[in-house]
Amino acid sequence: MRTSAVVLVLTVFGACLVEMVEALTLVLAAGTARSWRSALEGMASALAVLAVLVVGLGVPIIHYVPLDTLRVVVGALLLVLGMSWLRKSWLRTSGVIARHDEDLIFEQTVTQLNALPSPRRQRDAVAFALSFKGVLLEGTEVVLIVVSLGASAHRLALASLSAGVAVGVVALAGVILARQLSAVPENAIKTVVGVMLCSFGLFWVGEGAGMRWPGGDASILVLVGVFGLATFLATRWLRVAALAT
Repeated sequence: MRTSAVVLVLTVFGACLVEMVEALTLVLAAGTARSWRSALEGMASALAVLAVLVVGLGVPIIHYVPLDTLRVVVGALLLVLGMSWLRKSWLRTSGVIARHDEDLIFEQTVTQLNALPSPRRQRDAVAFALSFKGVLLEGTEVVLIVVSLGASAHRLALASLSAGVAVGVVALAGVILARQLSAVPENAIKTVVGVMLCSFGLFWVGEGAGMRWPGGDASILVLVGVFGLATFLATRWLRVAALAT
């Protein structure tokens, strides 16, 4: 498998893993406090909508948008998205802002749901809505990444398969553990995915603009190293600055 395909699979899998762990927290909270049937139905409905979005957006983009134009636009979009992920990971790793706490989110959500009136029917609208909204909102960013990476590399099926595997892994782990998977090193995964998104983004902006990267797809690994080093230095600087204040 070519370097770009390997990085694409890892990037999509990592991004989907992080977002689906966050979505699973809300699904488990809705099922625990309200109705498991409605929570699972909400999750399944949201996943169906996301699958339609991938096909509905990805296929037309691949067939009707010129590849160079697509890569410049998508590359810029991935750079913005990747830098957003990296910014949050830098601040959390350096201690400037609190880390994402799935246990706390789960407890707060369950408390809020328990304060609501109990459902009178077998199907609970509150559990369905919370589960559907959580999966849809978290999954929308994954759809953006899947469509962007898959369309630009003309590997939409591979990107979709990687996302599907990540969803399956999170769902299976949720069933086995019956908890919100707080043990998953979410911040570390977000950092890695952010580095990969920025690397892919810059690579495709260059390719779309007519630049020939030395070594072809292997240049992506060099860009990963550059952004990884920048992340390390930025985190160290922020940690020192935070201690100084």
